Formats: sequence, structure tokens, C-alpha cells
Amino acid sequence: MLKKYLLVITALMVCNNTFAQEEEKKEKWQSGLTPAQKLIANTGEDLLTGGNAGEASTVISGYGEMSFKRNVAYKSSKASLDRVVLFVGHQFSSRISFFSELEVADARVEGGSVLGEIGMEQAFLKYSLNPRQYFIAGLITPRIGITNENHLPTNFNGTERPQVEQLVIPTTWRELGIGFYGQMSKFPIAYSIAVLNGFDAAKFQHGFGIGKGSGGGQSVAANNLALTGSLRAYWGDFQVQVSGYYGGSIGLSPYTADSLGIEHGAFAAPITMGEANVQYAKDGFNFKLLGAYIYNPKASDINRTFANNTAEKTYGLYAELSYDVLNNAYNANRTNKSLIGFVRYERLNLNAALPENGIMDGTLDQHHVIAGVGFFPVPNVAVKADVRYTHTGPFNKNLQINPAPVVRPYAEDNYTISFGIGYSF
Repeated sequence: MLKKYLLVITALMVCNNTFAQEEEKKEKWQSGLTPAQKLIANTGEDLLTGGNAGEASTVISGYGEMSFKRNVAYKSSKASLDRVVLFVGHQFSSRISFFSELEVADARVEGGSVLGEIGMEQAFLKYSLNPRQYFIAGLITPRIGITNENHLPTNFNGTERPQVEQLVIPTTWRELGIGFYGQMSKFPIAYSIAVLNGFDAAKFQHGFGIGKGSGGGQSVAANNLALTGSLRAYWGDFQVQVSGYYGGSIGLSPYTADSLGIEHGAFAAPITMGEANVQYAKDGFNFKLLGAYIYNPKASDINRTFANNTAEKTYGLYAELSYDVLNNAYNANRTNKSLIGFVRYERLNLNAALPENGIMDGTLDQHHVIAGVGFFPVPNVAVKADVRYTHTGPFNKNLQINPAPVVRPYAEDNYTISFGIGYSF
């Protein structure tokens, strides 16, 4: 009997030690986060109070990025203050806190101009049940992909976020809803589940996937709903995540939907999305692999009703390898500076399958190869430079409704040279 007790105690000690090691590994994945990000990501003691949960506290933080891009084939250049974002968080009590991000995109907003945007990226209340579980409610970013939740310019390589996480998985995708987040007590596994408002199929736009159908919290139709969930595991130097989304895309009232001849209901014209990614980090090396797939079985009905050339199937994947020359295990004189070289390959097709009333667009069948460097004089300031090679299928002239008298030939092979700076605090 004593032997059995000793075996059980030994097993528990080993399990506890393993979990502690994995907790340290998980903390490493959050080491590059700003205080504002840690406020949201933290599932233990709330960082807003620094451990003084009885005292109210307010935190102001933010991030921004600027870029210059040169299109080689078309001999055109563009410079932009892409975004400036202000974060404000407040701790009401040991359990209740508030988080918000206000974005100004393209420097300014002017009446009559299609450029520029002022909008909320996030605005939600958080209620902590215990150190490992909490609810959030408000305008939230679903935990799908790598950069949707963690989209600071200092946290991704290159002047642009991966195309797959812009066009397949919508970029900075936020919806109104309520979510439950947590992590297991015995294993290094985090999980989430949320109920959100669904997409608006009437706003789907050719060439932008489903992203334009996101409501962003602005007077969205709430007749249709969506469910999303994720599992994220930390093991050694790896982080692995799988996530999914299922939601209706028709939020019209029954009367309006019937008059248009399209179905209605909470999950009418459903959008199904699946995503998985793997990240590895050790000794200055970082590797990312992500794949995403979207299925829209009612694309034909959406096209018939809204004439927006919606695809039935969309997919994207990318692989990225990077190395920090200055801050790695082989450099005895480590500093807080980093010089990261990277290469990324992306493959995506926004019309992988079309319904019978869809029009093929070869330009949406894309390959991207990006190589570049990022210099960090301090951890939260980045100076970036990269070159992108893009290859697509041919342009379909049937998509030109009113062609210009002189049309510039479409370049199926093109290069873009980019420079940028980004910061977060």
C-alpha cells in the first residue's frame, strides 16, 4: 500500500513539474507583448493593478505603423500612415475590467473621401471567474489565426500582415458577442468559445473574401448568429492552435428575405471556417505554419440575390522562417536589440471553387514570396524592409463592366519593395 502511495505522489510531482515547465514556455510566447496586450491575454492575476486588485487603475497604451511601397511593374509608389491605435483599459475591481482600442487609419477622415477610417478595434468588459477562466462581452476579436488577436506591427515580420490573414481570415476581424476563455489547470492548453453576430452576405466584395461582410459593431443585423471556438496547446518550444467558425450570413428580417427569395434564420447561408497553425521558437529561430479554409455552400443564392460574385470555397496557407541575428543562443553578448531576417511563402485562392453563377478571376489565385529584415533598436520599435514577389493567374476581361479606352496590361508577375516603421507601447 505504501508503495502505491509513493508512486501516486511521485507521478503527481512529475506532472506538476512538467506543467510548471510548460507554463514557463507559455510565458515565453507572451514575452513580446506590450502591457496592454498582457492585460487582455493574461488569465492569471490581472496586470492592470499590478497585484493590487483592491485599487482601481487605468492604463493607456497603443501602437502604430507607417509604410512606403513601390510597385515595380506599374512604376507606382505609395506612402501612408497606415494606422495609429490608442488603447485604454480600466480595472473596476478584482474581477471586472474594461478594454478598448480606437483606430485612426490612413491618417485622417474627410467628408466625401473613401480613404481614412476611425473605428473601434475592440471594446469589451472582462469578468474573471478565477485566475484561469473569464468571460468577455462587447466588441471582440475572435481567436482565429495568429495575427487577428495579436496584430501589433512589432509582432509580425514584414511591413504587411500575411495576405492569408488579410484576405482569407479577415484582418483585425471584430464582432459583437460574448466569449468564455480559459486554460486547463493540469495541462498547458488554453481554450475559447464565443457567440457572435454573423457576417452580412450583402456586403461581400469580390477580391476581398468574406472580410467586407464583417459588421465591426456598427448597427449590425442580429438575426443571424455565429459560433467560434479554439484550442491552443503549449508544448516545449511549440505552440499549436486549431480554431473554427460557423455562422449565418443572412441577417435580414423574414419579410425582407422572403421578398428577395433567400433563406433566413440564425444560421441561414452558413459560413464555415477552419484554421490551424503551428509556431516554433528556439535560439533565435522562429517558424510559423498556418492554413485556413472557408466553405460557403449557399454562394449561388448569395450571388443571385446580391450579385457580388461570391466564391463557394476559399483557402490559404503560409510558412515563415525567421532568425534573430543579434539576440540568439549563439551570441554571448545579448542585448535588447534585434535584427531579424525572414522569408515567407504564401498560397491563397479566393475563388478556389465557384457556383454556377460565379465568374472566375485568375488574379485571386495567388503565390507570394516575401523576404526582408526588421531591426528593433528596442523591443517595441521596428524598422522594416522587404521585397515581395507575387504571381497570379490571368485577369478575366469579363469582369470589366466599363473598360477604359486604354487599359494597362495586367502583370501576372510583379515585385513590391516596401519600407516601414512600427511601434507599440
